Formats: sequence, C-alpha cells, structure tokens
Amino acid sequence: MRKNADYFIRGQTYARMVIKSYINNTTRMERALISVHDKTGIINFAKELCRRRIEIIATDGTLKFLKKNGIQPVKHVSDVTKFPEILDGRVKTGHPVILGGILALINKKEHVIELKRLGIKPIDLVVCNPCPIKKLDGAFNLRIALENIDIGGLNLIRAAAKNFMNVVVIVNPEKYDEILREFEKRGDISFETRYRLALEAFKETVRYDYMIYKLLEKLGQGNRFYISSDHQK
Repeated sequence: MRKNADYFIRGQTYARMVIKSYINNTTRMERALISVHDKTGIINFAKELCRRRIEIIATDGTLKFLKKNGIQPVKHVSDVTKFPEILDGRVKTGHPVILGGILALINKKEHVIELKRLGIKPIDLVVCNPCPIKKLDGAFNLRIALENIDIGGLNLIRAAAKNFMNVVVIVNPEKYDEILREFEKRGDISFETRYRLALEAFKETVRYDYMIYKLLEKLGQGNRFYISSDHQK
C-alpha cells in the first residue's frame, strides 16, 4: 500500500511539473482566429484584442462583420493559408497552416522547428461557435439538412480544446469579458481557466453532434426523404 501511495504522490508531482511547464510556455497571446455565427459581443472583444496588438484572423462572414464595425486590421483566412475558400465555402479552415498552428505543442522543440521550417505561426486563441442546424418545417429535405452541418468550425473547436494548454478556446460569448479581465490582470490565461473552457468546448461539440444525429434520425423515419433536384444532378 505504501509503495502504491509513493507512486501516486510521484504521479501528482510529475503532473504539477508538466502543467507548470505548459503554463510557462503559454505566456504570450499573439494570434487569434475568430469564426463565429453568434456575433454577440464579438465587436468589443475584437477591439480589446486589437488594443493588445493581438493579430486577428477571420473567416469570410466574420471578417466582413468585423470590418463593417471598424475592426482593423483583420486578416482573411485565405491570406494566411495562401489558399482560397473552395466548394461554396465547404472548405475554409481545413488547412495545415491553420490546424498546425492550433495543434502545435509550443514547449516541444521538434514542433517549433517544424513550424518554422514550414512557415507556420502558432495560433494562441480560437473563438468559434458553429452555425446552428436549422429546424426544417414542412417537407423532409435531406440536402438542406446536410448543407447546414458545420464541419470546419467543429474541427477548430476540437483542435483548440485538445491543445488547451497552448491554445485558449472560447465557444460561449458570455465568456469574453471574463477572459479579458483575466488577461488584463495576469497577462495570460490560467491553466484552470483554459481547462474549463476546453470542457465547455467539448461539451458543445457533443451537443452539436447529437443535434445532427437527432435531425437525421427524424428525416429518416420511415425512409421518407425529400431530396431536391439539385442534389440529383
């Protein structure tokens, strides 16, 4: 029993050392990626990021909204990836320059070297909430249901939440003020806050995937689908 207790204590000590190492290597906030459907509070939040000289990258709709409301400078995702949005906007952020910047372990020398070799800059903050799945009234329309499924946004959220020790992820606009206050006070975001935000992010992905499941289940009841002629072409 004592031997097991020693292993447990050593494990806790090692965990604290790892956490401290990550925190010491996340004391900068230089780049933010914003892609939001719910734009509540995003203008004031983006203004504060600009005031702190944090570079903002945004997807098309978010970028237009930010610029329309006087937020400058803002980079389009395509300006960063050097690759256009394609397939009617189905592919926007699914690019190694974006996902690599989010998933890189900044305290790992090999990752830092690889980023530099490939010309990829780390992304320190991801602000994203997915496009909601529209409720369908009347006819069962599988094509419309599928088109309303957000892929890129959920990928960004999962990637940032997985790497929460290096990347702050925000899916809830109600958290903007809290994050700004903590950043103002500490100059960084604590491990505890990052962890809570990551939990909330994964909870959002679970909720969203369950909504997709329930919608498609409803559309498939009795195998009664309505598929528009556009899909049949």
